[in-house]
Amino acid sequence: MRDITEDDLHAYADGLLEPGRRLEVEAWLAGHPEDAARVRAWAEQNRLLHEAFDAALNEPVPLPLLRAARLRRRPAGPVWRVAAAVLVAVGSGALGYGLGLQAAVEPAAHAALPREAALAHVVFSPEVRHPVEVQAGEADHLVAWLSKRLGSQLHAPDFESQGFELLGGRLLAGGGGPVAQFMYEDAGGRRVTLYVRRDAAARGGTGFRRAREDGVEVFYWIDRDLGYALSGEVARADMQRLADAAYRQISR
Repeated sequence: MRDITEDDLHAYADGLLEPGRRLEVEAWLAGHPEDAARVRAWAEQNRLLHEAFDAALNEPVPLPLLRAARLRRRPAGPVWRVAAAVLVAVGSGALGYGLGLQAAVEPAAHAALPREAALAHVVFSPEVRHPVEVQAGEADHLVAWLSKRLGSQLHAPDFESQGFELLGGRLLAGGGGPVAQFMYEDAGGRRVTLYVRRDAAARGGTGFRRAREDGVEVFYWIDRDLGYALSGEVARADMQRLADAAYRQISR
């Protein structure tokens, strides 16, 4: 039998040993009560740590931390891109606890929509080389593909009169299944994203609701069985115009 090391004892306490090595460690512990007591103490510490913190580990990563990590990885670029990334300081935790919803209390089934949309916006809008999966040049294919995946006819709103052009879109995975994201950009490099998911709890539709955190605006609504959320680091009035345009085109 190989010598039992300190690493073996820790791995045993953590449940990480292969079965054969585990039997060897157990044989060692049977003859070394001091080591056995240490391993029991480590195992108890593990249990207490899991009991205290597992719930927190299962919470969504706060968006400010995600934003900070992305800024560290990003290559140098124009000042406006860095500034835009800084403005997208929306934490999923912050959205959950301190988001300023400018509407009456909403059904719990809809409350996650702005959080999900803001997270997707933070993840993909700063991308330089791969902001979308399918380019705007294949818009017909993009809309048909995403419509098929969501099981409902989708539309990519035209925001040209508001100064934004379609960059393209991508398929995402949401808590309730596939999600579509369309991305737009204006001449100044500002980006907005339209997040579309199926909403089984919808009952006909809802009016606009608004969420805001650190300069990021999210306008969202339910139309029949789909939830829509438009997110961007854009002034509220501009976002309102974009959301109004999207709603008019989608609900025709």
